[in-house]
Amino acid sequence: MSSNTTLKTSIQTDNAPKAIGPYSQASQAGPWLFISGQIPLLPSGEACPGGIREQTLQVFKNLQAILEAAGGTLDNIMQTTCYLCALGDFQAFNEVYALHFKAPFPARATVEVKALPKNARVEISALAYLG
Repeated sequence: MSSNTTLKTSIQTDNAPKAIGPYSQASQAGPWLFISGQIPLLPSGEACPGGIREQTLQVFKNLQAILEAAGGTLDNIMQTTCYLCALGDFQAFNEVYALHFKAPFPARATVEVKALPKNARVEISALAYLG
């Protein structure tokens, strides 16, 4: 089976942290943008200080930078998957999350996980439509 490498385009911006593994910040196929899970790293790669609110704000800065590099905004997000190390952070996370979207809101799944890379407390991946 052969692969068609022209089907997808890798999105990379210096305004978000570089991938910490063998993946792209985002991949685009036609009008669809698949954004890899973003953790609260600064564009320099350093961990964002603070609690769940500060970390969630940084994750949204990273998502926004990647979307802008692809020609979009947070309004283009159709679905998110959110990972929290503690569901006890859900209310504070949700308050920050709500600041970044307006109706109609993206579809969303939120799950508790045991751990995330770099000791992050939150990670968000997203699917955006740029058509």
